[in-house]
Amino acid sequence: MPFITDTSAEGTAAQAASPWPARRVRTRDRDAKREAVIKAAARAFREHGFHNTSIDDIARALNVTKPTVYYYVANKEQLLFACFVAGLDRIRMALNQAGRPKGVALERLRGVVSGYAQAIASEYGWCMVRAEDQDLSPAMGAKIKALKSEIDQGIRRLLREGESDGSIQCANPKMTAFALAGALNWIAHWYRHDQSMSPREVALAFETIFLDGLKPRDAGPLRSARRVPTARSARSTRALQRSRGA
Repeated sequence: MPFITDTSAEGTAAQAASPWPARRVRTRDRDAKREAVIKAAARAFREHGFHNTSIDDIARALNVTKPTVYYYVANKEQLLFACFVAGLDRIRMALNQAGRPKGVALERLRGVVSGYAQAIASEYGWCMVRAEDQDLSPAMGAKIKALKSEIDQGIRRLLREGESDGSIQCANPKMTAFALAGALNWIAHWYRHDQSMSPREVALAFETIFLDGLKPRDAGPLRSARRVPTARSARSTRALQRSRGA
């Protein structure tokens, strides 16, 4: 007997009422729940530290059982790794957008600084900056190191492009990238989510401080200042020469 498909309204309604969701819906639902587990872990690590947080603590925060957490991650180490990746991916996404040849490099760097600052001010900032490398396996640690190097190289590339297109004044892209990343990473040491500033407001403040400082300026007065030292700088130079036996 041939298979007959019921195309009536009743048949369509019966198919729609199936208790098993479509695979795409199940995948999306699982991804959302896994993300919730990772965020809960990041908050717990930030509040109590990695070693003082247990899988039981994370399960209680989510109001689920411990086996439920283990359904999404194998162990606490994998949770920490996932927190690293989730935060770094936000910065990498900003860098990917900045890689599109649209606008001068300074303005594209603005988006990277914003994305970087907001990632560090997010739930994942503590893990990205303050977690210990030895808490990850060598393979996981190497992966995180590679992702951080990719971000560092991307920032240096934007700084060099800014020098080329005239939108950035940067004599040493390597040191500038280090200084920029160091200042942004330090957000994780002082930022608290119960403060008045939102992550976006923190990002705007860093954009103003750093990007205005990277804008090209008239070098004439600076060169003049170097040629005509002040009395204080002259005294400092003579004292330094005496200390060296000059």
